[in-house]
Amino acid sequence: MAILSKIRERSLFLIIIIALALFSFVIGDVFTRGGFGSEANSIGEINGENVGREEFAQMVEQQKTMSGGRSTQMQNVNGAWENLVRQKIYKAQLEKSGVTVGEKDVWDEILKQSWVKDGAQFKNAAGLFDEDMFKEHIATLNDAKDDDANSRQAWLSWLDYERNIKNNLELRTYNNLVSAGLGATFKEGERYYMANNTKLDLEYVYVPYTYIADSAVAVTDSEIEQYVRSHPNDYKAEASRDISFVKFDIKASAEDQAAIRAEVEKIINDREEYSSAAKGNVNVTGLSNTDNVEDFFRNNASDIPLDNNFYTKSRVSPILADTIFKLNVGDVYGPYKEGNYFKVTKLAAVKQMPDSVKARHILIPFLGTTNDPAITQTEAQAKVTADSLLAIVKNDKSKFAELAKTLSSDTGSGAKGGDLDWFVYQAMVPEFRDFTFENKVGDMGVVKSQFGFHIIDIQDQKNMQKNVKLATFAREIVASDETESVAYQKAETFASALTDGKDIEELAKEESLTVQPAVGLKAMDERVSNLSNQRQMITWAFSTDSNVNDIKRFDTEDGYVVAKLTGKHDKGLSIGTAKAALRTKLLNEKKSNLIKEQMKGDNLQDIAKSFSTNVQSSKAVSLGSPILPGIGRAEEVVSVLVFLKENKLYSGIDTKNGVFAAKIIKKDSPKVLENYAGSVTAVKNVNKAKGAKVYSVLKKFADIEDNRATFY
Repeated sequence: MAILSKIRERSLFLIIIIALALFSFVIGDVFTRGGFGSEANSIGEINGENVGREEFAQMVEQQKTMSGGRSTQMQNVNGAWENLVRQKIYKAQLEKSGVTVGEKDVWDEILKQSWVKDGAQFKNAAGLFDEDMFKEHIATLNDAKDDDANSRQAWLSWLDYERNIKNNLELRTYNNLVSAGLGATFKEGERYYMANNTKLDLEYVYVPYTYIADSAVAVTDSEIEQYVRSHPNDYKAEASRDISFVKFDIKASAEDQAAIRAEVEKIINDREEYSSAAKGNVNVTGLSNTDNVEDFFRNNASDIPLDNNFYTKSRVSPILADTIFKLNVGDVYGPYKEGNYFKVTKLAAVKQMPDSVKARHILIPFLGTTNDPAITQTEAQAKVTADSLLAIVKNDKSKFAELAKTLSSDTGSGAKGGDLDWFVYQAMVPEFRDFTFENKVGDMGVVKSQFGFHIIDIQDQKNMQKNVKLATFAREIVASDETESVAYQKAETFASALTDGKDIEELAKEESLTVQPAVGLKAMDERVSNLSNQRQMITWAFSTDSNVNDIKRFDTEDGYVVAKLTGKHDKGLSIGTAKAALRTKLLNEKKSNLIKEQMKGDNLQDIAKSFSTNVQSSKAVSLGSPILPGIGRAEEVVSVLVFLKENKLYSGIDTKNGVFAAKIIKKDSPKVLENYAGSVTAVKNVNKAKGAKVYSVLKKFADIEDNRATFY
């Protein structure tokens, strides 16, 4: 009590201390983020246009919604960013082109959407779309936006939809402009046809770059660096990090597995267990003696839920198939190991069932089973309708097809009189499946599913065979707390030794562990080598507080990782893995110059003599068939020669692998056509392929500042 009195006496002092601590925390975060200005909330800039944090967060949420929650947070962030960059770049290009997507353009595009023009709530008494009714719908959303949270969200969703329509319209408009600019005239088609079908008889001398020894020329690192500096857009590099790491997996030991197997074996037979409720031992019924497997699974938590489906022998696990089909109903098999589980399986039921069924149905939906606003029936009303239809078709089956065509909400089968054709056991929802597979041909009935009420007619069944229902109790094979603790201690000891200066490779070798490298990690990555969802490791590697040779332990889904930061590479120009290819390119340029200096002479024979080689020849060479004997495909040289004159010497023609000197002995032009439509189409297709690269080129030259890693 004395201590509490002291605290009360100093309560004001404590409040001041806490407030100052909170204030320093906030101030520290402000300065870390770059101050009170807009930069603190800036996700980045695209061609000088700021991207606000709130704007981007909304786009990430949209991306999450579109993926149905199936993508990770970083996938949503990266997808949203890529969409935003594309939108901003295209919008800027449209503005430069003097093209504006206005409100009327957006409105007209919205009116074209099927949910608008075909929406029942926007149709007048004559059944025609009424634009004023649609406008009233939007006005209602706007008027109600301040009523409650749902109304506010509905209005924001509409604004997002409108914005997306505009963005997509801008993208399409720009792409259409590009496509129009990449068309082809008939003259271009004629030129394409002539170039591809002109045949050349050639004589030539080919000098490969290998003629000049590598030792005769040299390319220095400074020359490579100069080349990179003169081609900055080809060698832009993001900031990156290199890591080396060692995994410490948490795996169930032999002792852990034995204990789990014993636990599974224990539930087979009846046993006595202490009950706190009864304050004494009670008898617990085992799986082998239970008359109600569903109650058993409710009272005994299995790591795999009870499966009430029937299975043919071909669909039962190979571990069980041969044995389980010889057992009697009620018999138990196990324990056995399958995958990462120990299991016991009881043969719960046996039934003769077909492997496929032919049936037809009429589907009557009700509120909650569909998004169709035209459906207004309650569940009770739909059930009355379904029962009435069942009575009609039972009395006269000939009416089934017509009723399906006019009343079934399943329009696909409805158009065929409700016919679903043949289907297998696993193809239908459980309620529909159970009725059609467990009843007889000719049986009819009403079944409720997530889609509504089905009036079903079983038309045929085939391949009757034995099916089994299995009750499988399972325990996942997981490491015990003791085993996990051992792995944790090993990881901590390893990390401590590295921090004290031990070499990671040497230490891993002593401990029989493997060091794995992860090179070139980017700020927005979330995977590190074969480790999934390691965003925390990326964040650490890019933190301003992290330095090369720093060590840190991380938790993973199945253990621990000890990581060492081995490299930090700043944003800028980088050769990366292209250095060898660049060196070869520059070497070949120098070799080409030497070859051209030596490629003197008034005729091919003199040129061939100076290189100690022979003049070669080839007939009927064309762009459609640019093959030269002993050389292979030579589009580069043929594409130059096809437009040149006969009987003239052309030397110093560069190609990928060497230099040509050539003479056209004969040039056969193709027959003139009345129409070059086919060639025009070919040119358009070539241009279209080039047009697909427009965005990547625009992005390459865009000024993009990406600060996402600060916030995600």
